[in-house]
Amino acid sequence: MNMQPITVLAPPAPRRLDEMQLPLVMMRDILLKTMFRKNADKVSDIAEALCLPIPVTQELVDLARGQKLLEATGTMSATSGGEMGYQLTDAGKSRALDALAQSEYFGAMPVPLEVYREQVKRQSIRNIQVTREQLVTAMGHLVLPDSLLDHLGPAVSAGRSILMYGPPGNGKSSISNGIRDALGDFVFVPRAIEYSGQVITVYDPIVHTAVQEAPEDPTQLRRRKRFDTRYVKCERPTVITGGELSLSMLDLVYNPTARTYQAPLQLKSTGGIFIVDDLGRQAEPPQALINRWIVPLEEGKDILGLQSGEKFEVPFDTLVIFSTNFHPNEIFDQAALRRIFFKIKIDGPNQENFLKIFALVARKKGVPLNEKALIHLLQSKYPTIDNVYANYQPVFLIDQMISICEFEGIPYQMTPELIDRAWANMFVKDETIVK
Repeated sequence: MNMQPITVLAPPAPRRLDEMQLPLVMMRDILLKTMFRKNADKVSDIAEALCLPIPVTQELVDLARGQKLLEATGTMSATSGGEMGYQLTDAGKSRALDALAQSEYFGAMPVPLEVYREQVKRQSIRNIQVTREQLVTAMGHLVLPDSLLDHLGPAVSAGRSILMYGPPGNGKSSISNGIRDALGDFVFVPRAIEYSGQVITVYDPIVHTAVQEAPEDPTQLRRRKRFDTRYVKCERPTVITGGELSLSMLDLVYNPTARTYQAPLQLKSTGGIFIVDDLGRQAEPPQALINRWIVPLEEGKDILGLQSGEKFEVPFDTLVIFSTNFHPNEIFDQAALRRIFFKIKIDGPNQENFLKIFALVARKKGVPLNEKALIHLLQSKYPTIDNVYANYQPVFLIDQMISICEFEGIPYQMTPELIDRAWANMFVKDETIVK
């Protein structure tokens, strides 16, 4: 397969303290808090905790030592590799406790927002060109008409917003996941970013899948980290939300105990995909949700707010996929629809594709096809629903027949009688329930 991968430029590691572009006091305090909380006493251990190169960490240690907040212990144990040990002075412990009272954040040094913006450009979702072959491979388990791929391909390659709509049960969610699989490369996600002295955590193991790096060769004389380890190398992220999505989930989350912020979902999905499934099922009206996305979708930036009320811009580099069972005209005004770049209808299969899906599912689940049963299904059952086929129906019907066979203690099979019993569970008869 010709994947045509792009090369994402890794964020370069800082070489000196003055390249960090962070307030010196903030860096010093994070150093002190990290040493206090992790009981780290060697520069190599402190560097690993701060996710900084050793020379930069040494500069920071020397700075704190010059301010009488750290002192050398004067001991080099046999297991220390010849490293000097350091410890907090009484003044250093006092400063660490004061700093922890202001913010519990310690560990990985944050990346300044301005520096992160540059990395977002290097790994933008809009840099990706997805080929038809990539889409077909990623969605090989789905039976899709070529015309659908004709629309999906340009939409994904543009990295713009997509609205998929159509009747339920026809694979809108599966197609969204297939788009995610077609991307196939990686991005660098900051553990935390800094704006105006505030720390915003971004890396989230629930959302982000870290890429395991090959271990470094210990025999190499000059071992160097291949990128700034304040970032985590990850697969392009995918955030999937459904009926639970609310406007508040798109704002910074403030932790009053730790006095730090957590990035909202759309910031965590930077460089990847944000899927809003079942649009129209949320407590918020769809129009309100789309209004929240107007500026980000059009301008490639989002506006977030701190507890102080200060507003600031963050990059918005996300392929947003809206998926709904409603007709777009029912839930959006025309102004909102204009701002969604691609509108793609996902219809149910025709009879030919329905039979292809049915045969694929039956083969996968070990149920032999039976011509008499299939003719009964097509000629006796589907006319009762005006021959409206849906992608979910083959899986549903075959799973029902499997359950019946297992209950009856008979081999997996397909008969007109089993079709009737499976069909009875697919729809609920309209009737009045006497209470």
